[in-house]
Amino acid sequence: MINVKFYLDKADKSKRFPIHLVLRQKDLQIKVATGEKIMKKDWDNANQLVKESDYSHKSINKFLNFLKQEVEKYFENEPHTNFTDKKIKEKIASLVNRRRENTDINIVAEPSTEHEAKSKITFVDLFAGAGGFSEGFLQAEFDNKYYDFRLASDINENCELTHLARYNYQLGLDTEFLRQDITEPDFLDNFLKKVGDKEIDIVCGGPPCQSFSLAGKRKKFDKKDDLFAHYLKVIRRLRPKYFVMENVKGILTKEQGKIKEMILQEIRSIVDLKEFDQLIFFVSQLKKYEVKDSFILECYNLRLQFEKLTDKELDNLKNSYIQNLENKFRLLTPKIVNYKTSKTDKNISTIRHGFNLLKRVKEFEYIRKKVINEKAFSNLDNDDFVDDFDVFLAVIEPETIIKKIHASFNNLKPSEYYIDEVNQIITALEIFDYTFDECVKGLNPFVVKANREKEFEIILSKIRLYNIEQPFVALASNYGVPQNRERVLFIGSRKDQKLINDIPATVSQNDKVNVFEAIYDLDFVGNDDERFDYEKVNLKAQYNGSTEKMKALIKKRNIDGKPNENDGLSYSEWSKKGRLNGRFANAKNPFYVRNFEELENTLSHLVAPLQNHKTSKQNQNVIKRLNVILKSGNYELAKSNLKEIGLESDKRSYTVLKPEGQSSTIMTIADDYIHYSNPRALTVREMARLQSFDDSFVFQGKRSTGGNKRKFEVPQFTLVGNAVPPLMARAVALEILKKIQ
Repeated sequence: MINVKFYLDKADKSKRFPIHLVLRQKDLQIKVATGEKIMKKDWDNANQLVKESDYSHKSINKFLNFLKQEVEKYFENEPHTNFTDKKIKEKIASLVNRRRENTDINIVAEPSTEHEAKSKITFVDLFAGAGGFSEGFLQAEFDNKYYDFRLASDINENCELTHLARYNYQLGLDTEFLRQDITEPDFLDNFLKKVGDKEIDIVCGGPPCQSFSLAGKRKKFDKKDDLFAHYLKVIRRLRPKYFVMENVKGILTKEQGKIKEMILQEIRSIVDLKEFDQLIFFVSQLKKYEVKDSFILECYNLRLQFEKLTDKELDNLKNSYIQNLENKFRLLTPKIVNYKTSKTDKNISTIRHGFNLLKRVKEFEYIRKKVINEKAFSNLDNDDFVDDFDVFLAVIEPETIIKKIHASFNNLKPSEYYIDEVNQIITALEIFDYTFDECVKGLNPFVVKANREKEFEIILSKIRLYNIEQPFVALASNYGVPQNRERVLFIGSRKDQKLINDIPATVSQNDKVNVFEAIYDLDFVGNDDERFDYEKVNLKAQYNGSTEKMKALIKKRNIDGKPNENDGLSYSEWSKKGRLNGRFANAKNPFYVRNFEELENTLSHLVAPLQNHKTSKQNQNVIKRLNVILKSGNYELAKSNLKEIGLESDKRSYTVLKPEGQSSTIMTIADDYIHYSNPRALTVREMARLQSFDDSFVFQGKRSTGGNKRKFEVPQFTLVGNAVPPLMARAVALEILKKIQ
């Protein structure tokens, strides 16, 4: 049994007393300085605490408690042969020195001077989450070019906490963070203020598109619906050389591929306003060839001008557009119905009121956003309220209003003498709601009739700001990630840049990183256990009889996972060393904080070599259940056995990790996975390894959450599971560096 206590040593010249740790076990007694000093009046020896009268009492007490726990744990787990004065002092001194290094005001964690002569490629990360894209981009360098991280944005505070801790406090970057909903009216203004006068070369991010529905219109009315459109608003304003948009694989086949085409259509509808007047002039010239349809061509001309305008000017033009149609209908009304009908008929009223609604598009956009937010806040889904809310939201969409106007015209059954005038109004209303790409398609017949296709194509090639052929699927394991995670990438290339249609694999099928080499060296934790330092894993003791087979799973590799037996490191060694390529030689040691208050007080940082390595507390029944599933190798195979022994579970799935293969897509719930050698769930650090995060990347704040809180909170497990794997992001970033001009 060991006894760990603290005492005050002799005072220094300023009459502050150093706090020392004293450790006693039988005839062994060791004294080590903790690096902390206080006034004698502020020490509570009975409770072994610094009193509240010292302004730093919280952070010092937190550190002393951490030291005590680590020393006790060391004695509990280390072989008795290691209990020497020297080794124990080294253990405690390393923790003390790491803390001192991080709080030393002389340490500035900035990029090394060798980068000063290199070209900076600026980037911003939207929907940043934990920072998977950010991390991968900072790892990439090519041909004297590297990335300058200007800004990240997300809506959640734990994303911000993790970003500030990593990029501002630990790496010393001046990267900004904007915590705001991208759909809020002042988001873009706030974003641009933080970016300042810096030109942004790359925008990356993963706006959710899963809830999109037919042909770019929505039917689910999810809070996430607008995020893609607002992402493109940022692209339109920043005009980056490249943008990368990541999404789930299902987006390619959703609604028979129509959603994918809608996304491509929206991207191709981003125009270069500097060249736009050419198109406006060209369309006005087409009227010479189409006297009969000059009204429709004028509507196309007005609609195209929507692309040039913002805010009040755009609102005025939209209002004017609808007013013109309303005037045209007013002149048409006495021709198609008598006076009495014009005053009492429901169809006439629908058309008139439809024009009123279309003139209020901006107001309805605001109402729509508020209703969707309230729907999400009240958790309306799979109940008797949701359909009524969705019907209302659909009714105020311009598309629905135009359909109702169209149906009312049909119900009136106008004379064939006036059908052309009716069709002109209906077509003009449809043009009002067109995307830029739909306008181009609508103009094609007029262009062909005028025999000016080549001229039209030349103008369009100058006007389309971004080129993109097709999105493609990127498999994480192709880039050195020990995980078969598939993600779809849309990479838009500005018209003055080279196209990127694929990201070449860095690892062959036979050389992919496996689960064992990713996390074997972390396998020293038990149930309800937390470790803050690495410990040696005895493979011979763990895998008696198959030690050589397991060792053979470990390969020497380059950062990107490509085997390199001569100069490479194992995957776990890269994870410990870090993949930032020596760029941040003065980076501070890994540390953990619970909140922003602790982040700002550097003395409250819990500094230790290993972070986020804590296991869940599981009762004996759960451990037995996991053991049965582990031995079966598969949850489905284990179900009958579990039922037989009374350990069945309502849980839908468990995934047993296979040491020799890659993991399935890492999700946000750690209990979904069973470690390949122990009946336990994974730690945050193990999940981070399977995502390819360096060990020095610490996930801050709450470790996990449950129930309804999952909708609003983003704890460590969620941060990890939702992230883009950094090594996959690194491959994307590298390909851009090779192509960017």
